[in-house]
Amino acid sequence: MYRFLLTPRWWGINVFVLLAIPFCIFLGSWQLGRFEDRVQEHRTANEQVSESEREAPRPFAEMLPVTKATSGEPVTATGHYGKQLLIPDRELDGRRGFYVLTLLRTASGEALPVVRGWLPGVADAAKAPAPPRGEVTVTGALQASETPGDNGVSARGGLPAGQTAAISAASLVNLVSYDVYDAWVTLAEADTGMQVVPTAALPDSGLDLKAFQNLGYTAEWFAFVGFVIFMWFRLLRREIELTRDMEVGLVPDKEPVAVATAAHELVRDSG
Repeated sequence: MYRFLLTPRWWGINVFVLLAIPFCIFLGSWQLGRFEDRVQEHRTANEQVSESEREAPRPFAEMLPVTKATSGEPVTATGHYGKQLLIPDRELDGRRGFYVLTLLRTASGEALPVVRGWLPGVADAAKAPAPPRGEVTVTGALQASETPGDNGVSARGGLPAGQTAAISAASLVNLVSYDVYDAWVTLAEADTGMQVVPTAALPDSGLDLKAFQNLGYTAEWFAFVGFVIFMWFRLLRREIELTRDMEVGLVPDKEPVAVATAAHELVRDSG
């Protein structure tokens, strides 16, 4: 009854199943590993934030460039506040508002973007408190430059004068006549009348949308394993039923049927 398993067609089906199952299991396991890696990164980031809260701030220049290890670390910088800009459409505690960003001119000549705080409502320069005069020393969390799409950053242009969409050297250098560091700092204690801006996670790290995409792909690949096995058993069952029907004469033998079909097609083509 099971002699059909030795036919070329079933050899092909069996080889496909034997290759497909480990292939799907491998890809599912790989996607699961990526998800676990992102979970571990998220835990590590939280541990680093907790540790950084207890560490003494270090000069920000020593912590550059910003990496996953240095992002969120407490840093300190000294200089004079210069140009002030507003960053609209920033959400905090479920409310819409804007960041107040002031460039800190350091002794090196480059400016460090400093987010002094957040205010609710539509971005309005009249609402933003003026920065302190004279030399100041700021303390806050080191952040990586933003790009459109990161942490809800908008890519829209056409903003009014005195506003910018992203905190990055690439965008800020076009608004001032001096160089800007490719990083920024959010103050540990916001200036008067403003709320502290929390530390933002680096893109592609922690439990973001991509992490749960990895988990979804894991489920899909393991579901494919079940689908392949289900289809193999279904084909096997149909083949067994067909073989039994042929043995009792309920259906004609497959070979004569195949010969007749081939002959019919040959006649049709020749005509």
